[in-house]
Amino acid sequence: MNTRSLIQVDIIVLHKNIRLRDNAALFYGSQNNNYRIIFPYDSNYWISNGRSLRQFQFFFDCLCELNQQLKDVNSKVEIFEGNLSDLKSYLEKKQPQCLIHMNYSTDTKYYRDTFNDFITHFKKTSRIKIYRDFGIQVQNPNRDRWSSDWNNLMKKKTFPIPLVNNESNKSDFLTCEQFKIKFPMQRFDGIQIGGTSNAEELLNSFLTERSEGYSKKMSSPIEAESACSRLSPHISNGSLSVREIFQKIEKHYPISKYKRDLQSFKKRLYWHCHFIQKLDTEPEIEFSSMHRMCDSLRENDNDELIEKWINGKTGYPFLDACMIYLKRHGWINFRMRAMVMSFASYNLWQPWQKTSPLLAELFVDFEPGIHIPQVQMQSGVTGINLPRIYSVTKQSFDQDADAKWIKEIIPSLKNVKVDEIHSANLNGEYIAPIVDLEKSSKYARDNIWSIRKGDEFKKLSKSVYLRHGSRKRQ
Repeated sequence: MNTRSLIQVDIIVLHKNIRLRDNAALFYGSQNNNYRIIFPYDSNYWISNGRSLRQFQFFFDCLCELNQQLKDVNSKVEIFEGNLSDLKSYLEKKQPQCLIHMNYSTDTKYYRDTFNDFITHFKKTSRIKIYRDFGIQVQNPNRDRWSSDWNNLMKKKTFPIPLVNNESNKSDFLTCEQFKIKFPMQRFDGIQIGGTSNAEELLNSFLTERSEGYSKKMSSPIEAESACSRLSPHISNGSLSVREIFQKIEKHYPISKYKRDLQSFKKRLYWHCHFIQKLDTEPEIEFSSMHRMCDSLRENDNDELIEKWINGKTGYPFLDACMIYLKRHGWINFRMRAMVMSFASYNLWQPWQKTSPLLAELFVDFEPGIHIPQVQMQSGVTGINLPRIYSVTKQSFDQDADAKWIKEIIPSLKNVKVDEIHSANLNGEYIAPIVDLEKSSKYARDNIWSIRKGDEFKKLSKSVYLRHGSRKRQ
């Protein structure tokens, strides 16, 4: 037997948190100066519920930059082909004495099942350490103390970079360069580029310049492109930690000209973790409504309507422009995300379980713990949020009054009158609307409120609030 394989090596397993600084698993895993950093590439994960290749492109950008940075500490990223179950078998055979370090991650069922199996297996021999990430309460979640816990975590000192690796452990896994050759990827040119350096540049420009008017501009798909921080894909992939962002805001705040805007943005860091906690506390909401009585609302789906919606062919120019923009860039502002989901759930009356993953695939910044609860909010199925049906025509006029943005995205409308575009009354100049907004909104409103009136609904709503509701205002 090769005795060298029995020497304890610390194994750091990557999933998210693709950064050098403030990375608990990377820091603690390096303390013995003999470690390996492994990313399990599971191709099935990247096509699972809500995942897509455009998301992997951004992630891989982050991974490649991390790999470059690790050279300064005599280390590298090793890419293992397989899922966590495959990696478990490999480690048991090749590194039976290793200590494993991982950052906790809230994710969809596909990853969660293998992750839970992986940690359960190695916990039997006390060979795995899991580190808390974001502000999620992993054990015994308590909403009454959630806010104070989150603030305490955000104010703690960040972790420094890992220690130098004194050993050059032999690896038969792929390097980043070898991975590119073996798995050539289609490039999505319109989307953001990953990596900590890009995240830092975005944060600095936001703090010093772009945050001016953020609290108002973020509602507009036109102004939000530059007025929003654009850090969301970096946060979801962990190329910059929420804590680093929080602390940089705190440091810059006293000298900022845009205090109101930075305060608004800081609140969204809180809400980011608040929503992820919902999925972590109740993983079943990936497939079931928070308020289970709402699952009976939309039992049938229409593939033709859904396809027209996701491809921006609804006959409503503003909504279609939003979908086309999203497909090109992998991002659009929050208000427009809410509007397109509201349209699918209320006006088209399609089950959110069918439309949610299709929409998620388009988002480079897809974060299941945010996306899924938000989808449920915009579909009126949480039981603790009042149903809100976005008016596409009102949003069209409010956000793009002269229809300039719409015409840039849909050039065939460049000679059409503005009022005709907003009202979607185009007389053959464009696709006919696939649904009547007024009638469909009334139908949705009547159905939603018909089940909200009963005592049983209210009783279940209270239990949803106790499990998921924010106590921040108390």
